[in-house]
Amino acid sequence: MKHALAVDIGGTFTDVVLIRSDGKGWTDKTLTTHHNLLEGFFRAADSALAQAGITLSQIDDVIVHATTVVTNVLIERKGPPVALVTTAGFADVLYIRDEHRYDMFDPLIEYAPPLIPREHTWSVEERTFADGSIGAEVKAEDIEALAVEFRKAGIEAVAVALLNSYANPANEQKVRDYLQAAAPDLLITLSSDVAPQMREYERSSTAAINAYAVPIITPYFNSLAEKLREGGATRDPFIMLSNGGVLGIRTAAKYPVRMIESGPAAGALVAGHIARRHGIDTMISFDMGGTTAKACLIQGGQPLVVGEFEVDRQYLFKPGSGMPVAVPSIDMIEIGAGGGSIARIDELGLLKVGPDSAGSNPGPACYDRGGAQACVTDADLVLGILDADNFLGGDMKLAIDKSRAAIQKLADGLGVSLEEAAYGIFSVVGESMASAARAHATDRGVNYRGLPMLAFGGAGPVHACYVAEQVGSSQVIYPPMASVLSAFGTLVTPVRLDIVRSSLMRLTAIDWAAVDAIAEAMIVEGRQATREAGVPDEATHFTLSADMRYLGQQNQVTVLFNEDPRDTCDVAALRAAFERDYETLYGVRLDDMDVEIVNWRVTAQGGTSERDVAVTLAETPGAPKKHRKVFIGDRYMDVPVFDRRALALSQEVAGPVIVEERETTAFILPGWTLSIDASGSLIASRN
Repeated sequence: MKHALAVDIGGTFTDVVLIRSDGKGWTDKTLTTHHNLLEGFFRAADSALAQAGITLSQIDDVIVHATTVVTNVLIERKGPPVALVTTAGFADVLYIRDEHRYDMFDPLIEYAPPLIPREHTWSVEERTFADGSIGAEVKAEDIEALAVEFRKAGIEAVAVALLNSYANPANEQKVRDYLQAAAPDLLITLSSDVAPQMREYERSSTAAINAYAVPIITPYFNSLAEKLREGGATRDPFIMLSNGGVLGIRTAAKYPVRMIESGPAAGALVAGHIARRHGIDTMISFDMGGTTAKACLIQGGQPLVVGEFEVDRQYLFKPGSGMPVAVPSIDMIEIGAGGGSIARIDELGLLKVGPDSAGSNPGPACYDRGGAQACVTDADLVLGILDADNFLGGDMKLAIDKSRAAIQKLADGLGVSLEEAAYGIFSVVGESMASAARAHATDRGVNYRGLPMLAFGGAGPVHACYVAEQVGSSQVIYPPMASVLSAFGTLVTPVRLDIVRSSLMRLTAIDWAAVDAIAEAMIVEGRQATREAGVPDEATHFTLSADMRYLGQQNQVTVLFNEDPRDTCDVAALRAAFERDYETLYGVRLDDMDVEIVNWRVTAQGGTSERDVAVTLAETPGAPKKHRKVFIGDRYMDVPVFDRRALALSQEVAGPVIVEERETTAFILPGWTLSIDASGSLIASRN
């Protein structure tokens, strides 16, 4: 029997899943230890190993890790001094941004401050033109002088982002070589390595983020690998990436910018896995944890991968208020709405929830760890949805008196009862997530009404039914291991690397020789990464896609080709594929406009796993283990409480109903009927 281990560190909880090759699984959740993430990692891992009665040395399949460490670094801004090297005249690229106002009618908009301040930005005399020709080469003496300045400023890492380096990286590579010779200890990131594509601000931002994270992620990964070896592990772990794939730890350590959304990406990927198993083509995944909630649209059994996303949005989570990251990522929308999201009364006297979170320390008031502010989990407890004595199977007792005291302060300020204030928190956070899900689907040209919803994460099953009502969903699926589904997702994830190269060309004048050279260079890079992850060459396959747009437009659409276009060189087929996707998004075609390609993309993928967990259902329909008074809407209702393990195949229960398991609670509203299918999933259907 082989064993595979997955650990997902979130903002509040660290989740662990241990799977044996016969389908037997063990799970657990522990509080995230932000002061030392590895402490929580091994506490969770040791718990699962102890349940299975094995040691770390007996993990003979894979160890996969998803973590928020990079996200935490970017949000907390506690990294070491990092420098940015730009072309002379472009030192303010991170401040000027792209000159766009993301909300034209709001005079109070805010932007994320640059990670690298102006005083740590240096320029060099050089010039690379847009066609890739070199107008002025980098001089060794200029870079040696920079090395002296870096030592004076205590710089540990450097981002190099020179003008047009995506077209020709020669000058950036010279900067790296000269710096390494003069200051061997510097950690250097080249924008032409991490994001070799046009648009200077996006490329510079991505390089700056990577350089900022490298000094922290490198020792973190080194310590992780060392502690795993000390514990008897025989192989290095895989690291979950934002694009829904895993890579070897050495490659991941070079480009930490690729793993910012690693945990949420795993959840979206396993949502596609479940959609295919249930025969569902289009579905909304709803992942709500302790800090944030994420919605992702699943189409054709797969989440969409986009070429750019944002991190650390500063103003109401609005697009444009964060820092752009030009690396592939699962396309999802994320807001500050989790179990630890803090409720407050704003300056207009209205109830607001999030985006600030109490996290795991101090956590919601009911954690009794010093937190005094009312959070979403406090509201769930006061309403009666959660059992104070059964949180994490009773291992973590909740202090309902602390929740009542915290929410009473809000109730007094709002002039309502304790229960009304608690239900207000419950409904406000649900409305926020429903609004995000509606926007996410609408922006992609999809009618969200009636779509099934997959509920997971520690708080997802508690709130999913309410969110589903608001978006018009007809069905909510609560899968096995719902609370730790993102950790499980890392174990059904292929080794994957997405690579991009900019090469602006019109379809009517496409240079197939240039396309072939670009594609082959990306294939070589992808094969090297999959080899390091242990995937044989014959098991690695490649797909080609392109970012395309009508001539003169600013934004492009990523078009995935079913077959390699180099095989047929059919320009008409390329245009047809683009216009199909463009019309889906925007509802129009511009037949009289030329089409141009902005970027070529290659996805290297292999080693897809069929790991799964066997679920044993009760043979006879189970009865409620008790009833609990739950405040729903404007009154208390007597709600039956079931143990999930007691439910039998095809058993049906009319809502309202609560289904408890160790790590989460599913809450089904009145007007819904709960049933159990052969996979062990709970299915709530709207009457």
